Amino acid sequence: MRISIITLFPEVFEPILNSSILKRAQAKGKVKFELINLREFGEGKHQVVDGRPYGGGAGMILKADVLAKAVRSLKTENLKLKTILMSASGTPYKQKKAQEFSKLDQLIIVCGHYEGVDQRFIDKYIDEEASIGDYVLTGGEIPAMVIVDSVTRLIPGVLEKPEATENESFSDSSLLLEYPQYTRPEKFEDQKVPDVLLSGNHAEIAKWRMEQSIKKTRKTRPELLTQTD
Repeated sequence: MRISIITLFPEVFEPILNSSILKRAQAKGKVKFELINLREFGEGKHQVVDGRPYGGGAGMILKADVLAKAVRSLKTENLKLKTILMSASGTPYKQKKAQEFSKLDQLIIVCGHYEGVDQRFIDKYIDEEASIGDYVLTGGEIPAMVIVDSVTRLIPGVLEKPEATENESFSDSSLLLEYPQYTRPEKFEDQKVPDVLLSGNHAEIAKWRMEQSIKKTRKTRPELLTQTD
């Protein structure tokens, strides 16, 4: 898979893309990351990428023509490809979307910045606007990192144990949170590992885990119990 990131600050991605699972995914040849500096497509001596908003208002707007040039330099014919814009006003990003993106041949992520992006670019070049939460950040770089990480780990062959992604939070249609997990030591301070996990009875363990998932979801994210999509 090829993941291309259009940003004004490519340097902030280097430590993330070259660490842990993302680094190993590249070494295995499962994913290729491209960092595209939007400034290189800017206009004039100072490589201008933004302009004042028509109609007035605070802040600057990323220019449609500059962004379009950057995207056109990346698009490849005959690929399963999507171009997304990280935006606080986008659709909330979910695990289901990460699974969908992981099946693409190419994902282009555009990092918004300043006060916003010219709507004409969005209308013509963006397939989806995505948001990682109901809050505003200084730019789309941190949200883009979230997308990259969540998608890459789902690409077949990236994780050594594929089943690691099958029973985690938000991984199926029930949308239940993952059950509590325990490891050694068997006793920590005044707390002991639940007896059922030491029993060797896999049917009872599965039953307990389902009960705990429902309990945790009801306490932490009760809205998921009635959510159908």
